[in-house]
Amino acid sequence: MRFLNAGSLLLIGGIVGACGSPTATNPSTGSSISPDSQLVVLREAYVYGLPLVLMDITRRQMTDPSNKALYSPVNQFRHNNAFPDASFRNVVRPNADTYYSISWLDLSGGPVKLSLPATNGRYYMMPLMDAWSNVFAAPGTRTTGNGAVDLLIKGPGWNGAVPAGVQEIAAPTNTVWIIGRIQVNSREDGKATVVPLQNQIRLTPFTKQAITHKPSPPAPIGDPNALLERMPVDSFFTYLNELMLKNPPPAADSPIIRRLTTVGIVPGKAFQRPTLPTTFYATLDSIPHTVFNAIRQSKTSSASLVNGWNMGTLVIGTYGTDYTSRAGVAVWGLGANLREDAIYPSCNVDQQGQPLDGNQPYVIHFPKGGAPPAQAFWSLTLYDQDGYFVNNPINRYAIGDRSQLRPNADGSIDIYVQQRDPGGVKTTNWLPAPPSHFNLLMRVYWPSSAMLQGNYIPPPVVKQ
Repeated sequence: MRFLNAGSLLLIGGIVGACGSPTATNPSTGSSISPDSQLVVLREAYVYGLPLVLMDITRRQMTDPSNKALYSPVNQFRHNNAFPDASFRNVVRPNADTYYSISWLDLSGGPVKLSLPATNGRYYMMPLMDAWSNVFAAPGTRTTGNGAVDLLIKGPGWNGAVPAGVQEIAAPTNTVWIIGRIQVNSREDGKATVVPLQNQIRLTPFTKQAITHKPSPPAPIGDPNALLERMPVDSFFTYLNELMLKNPPPAADSPIIRRLTTVGIVPGKAFQRPTLPTTFYATLDSIPHTVFNAIRQSKTSSASLVNGWNMGTLVIGTYGTDYTSRAGVAVWGLGANLREDAIYPSCNVDQQGQPLDGNQPYVIHFPKGGAPPAQAFWSLTLYDQDGYFVNNPINRYAIGDRSQLRPNADGSIDIYVQQRDPGGVKTTNWLPAPPSHFNLLMRVYWPSSAMLQGNYIPPPVVKQ
């Protein structure tokens, strides 16, 4: 996905006022800067803090015992050992490729040891994400191999001795989200091979010091993106200030932190609405909608499509000071992997640029040797317009290189994307669609260098 540059994103919607407008005093800092400038910096602050707040809303929802569908106790794993079906509505764009092993860590009381079993050649990845949504380590087949390994995950400020044979991983924040994935080839394979592997994954405290978890406020209910967009801007900035105290920004963020301080974005302080002319408050209060709308528009921009596919941003998983890409990825796919681990081309239109519609039959033709270049595996998943699986008579939500696809006589492969069963041998290569608009997401796990370098483009979705 290609996102707008920071300047474009911050200026969408316009700023009421003109150059030379009188200065206004920010009550929390005493600084006097023009209303125009305050609004620009506050929009920048919203983009900067969006991933941190979105991560914490997600953490609170998933560690709330009343949320039985997603509950993941702190410093323990929740192993999902079945694929969701079309009734699943807890997470948008679920996958039908891997079983998840998920944990939220609190390292404030000391490190934890992550023990991973030998997988006997089975592909897996266990990325670790900090509170700002950056992947700071990615144990798994690609990096640590398929042998058993013990990892000590420590938070900032802990400097104890690490035992021999244990690899140390330093987390930038005490809050860590582990989103482990193990390749599943079928439901039978999941039960026989993957679930036993999940049961061998361990998290254990490294020190005897008890970890006391302060209970979070009741988790807000609903889609985290929608909750965030509806949150009053004053509440958002106060929430951001609280989280920045618990999860200090990295040193590289010093320039932006100095700017944000001028408008009251200060770790640990309650945000106070700046003193602005009345005409400016509508613009201030619309910041959440302005930013979310800009992200939505950038996702669907036709200028970023190749063969109708959005190939994804070059900045994903870890972002440095590219705060705009970080915010956009958080909204479209919180928990995204490093590009080296997975690439996610998406498609909403056919070869003519028309929205995909299940009332039309389509074909995706992969020439011989032209399948997505994955060192692990690839899949193509179909979602309805809201990002969920589509109910269909064969309960097939994704198709790919583990689906025993039937090649054509010349070695090419056709995938039939349509509402009705194409019949005969074509059924094997059928990806069922709804009688309405839909979209496609390709997942390429451990992509080859050709894909990483942008030299592979999926074929278009062609109307038959």
